[in-house]
Amino acid sequence: MAKGQLRFDWADEGRPSSRPPTRPSPLPPIAPLAGRLRWLADRGVYLGTSSWKYPGWIGQIYDPARYHTRKGLSQRKFDEECLAEYAGVFPTVGGDFSFYQFPKPEVWTRLFAQTPPEFRFSLKAPEEVTVERWPDLPRYGRRAGRDNPHFLDAERVKDGLLRPLSAYRERLGVVIFEFGTIHRPPFNQPARFTEALDQFLAGLATEGLRFAVEIRNREFLQVPDDYLACLRRHGVAHCLNSWTRMPPLAEQAALPGIFTAPHVVARLLLRPGRSYQQAVEAFSPYSEVREPYDEGRAALRDLIERCLAEGRTLFAYVNNRFEGNAPQTIEAATRDWDPP
Repeated sequence: MAKGQLRFDWADEGRPSSRPPTRPSPLPPIAPLAGRLRWLADRGVYLGTSSWKYPGWIGQIYDPARYHTRKGLSQRKFDEECLAEYAGVFPTVGGDFSFYQFPKPEVWTRLFAQTPPEFRFSLKAPEEVTVERWPDLPRYGRRAGRDNPHFLDAERVKDGLLRPLSAYRERLGVVIFEFGTIHRPPFNQPARFTEALDQFLAGLATEGLRFAVEIRNREFLQVPDDYLACLRRHGVAHCLNSWTRMPPLAEQAALPGIFTAPHVVARLLLRPGRSYQQAVEAFSPYSEVREPYDEGRAALRDLIERCLAEGRTLFAYVNNRFEGNAPQTIEAATRDWDPP
């Protein structure tokens, strides 16, 4: 454990808790962080994690007594109820689950019922509209290796995602369109991708909701007059992302005109140069920071300071695979903002 890193210790000493599943108080060791994050959220800076169902956080974010039955830890109870306890610490979360399919309306009803009105739920749009060609992997079945007919299909997004979410629009953070690395022409060409993206965003009618675009082709950032100008026309944010083959977060944030909307979005996913699988093998089960990434933490602090100074709304999400434990990363990066 790194020197100065917050350590969370919480022994499972009691019987299953009888507290209701919504708005629980944070565990004592994490309460100072919860207060700090509320203070920042009141000023438009929302910090959270990518997803929330991590057993490695039990005893840190999650009270083990809440999820124990006579037979021990109930995985089902944890999966179904831990969002309420998460929302007692963090003011926002980035939902990755929606990337894999369009969630049914009852999923949204259940999730929003567990969080208070001031909590902001960000999510990734399904890959059904952001993957240009289905990866040639078994999990895609008959679609594997084929062109995707719904790539950048605005009507599919409106029907399958935005309309079911219309009742919760005031509680949404950002809808993120994540585009994996595009290798084949024509969409690996910055001008052609931007042209298609421009038509897609125009079809969405982006007023009234916050959107962001996350890319994995670093060359798109080298032609800012195309890509960034397109986002600016539609009031859509570029998602600053720390990822394997993208420029470091600080380098992206320093690009002229990188803030293309009133809101700013960042996702701290991986240390540049490290693959997803390498991070899983190094950091799982995500119970503690294994490898502090000082440059990444500094970039997040600089982003917070800049947004506070400029009055911009920030939504930033840290992944466990960034350093090993997202809550501890956020705790370390926000120590300068203890409430008065």
